Amino acid sequence: MADDKEKPGRLSVIQMAGTELTGDNTCLTFVLHNEDHTLGNALRYMIMKNPDVEFCGYSIPHPSENKVNLRIQTKGSPAVDVFKKGLSDLTALSEHVLETFEISVQNFKAQQQEEDMDIQ
Repeated sequence: MADDKEKPGRLSVIQMAGTELTGDNTCLTFVLHNEDHTLGNALRYMIMKNPDVEFCGYSIPHPSENKVNLRIQTKGSPAVDVFKKGLSDLTALSEHVLETFEISVQNFKAQQQEEDMDIQ
């Protein structure tokens, strides 16, 4: 039985071979555990909108694995900073969508109540 200490966290970072010595932090692969295409593609889209990003792509190593490999290559900025900005931009977008949806639901319910009152 696996020990809890052996379980990976929700995020791992893999550096390209040979870049440990040069200190190149512009090209990294982030492994998102317990995630799928939903987060992978949305995050890739948000990161690609950043003009400092040269490449961003994701893959799921195997259909039975719940992990996403997200590769980021920048034109000079640290890939970690770009990853964090992508996450915060995606969070802001998600909050905006949720807020807009909730307002629409409230407006719809208010309209339904008005129509019910008109019928009576």
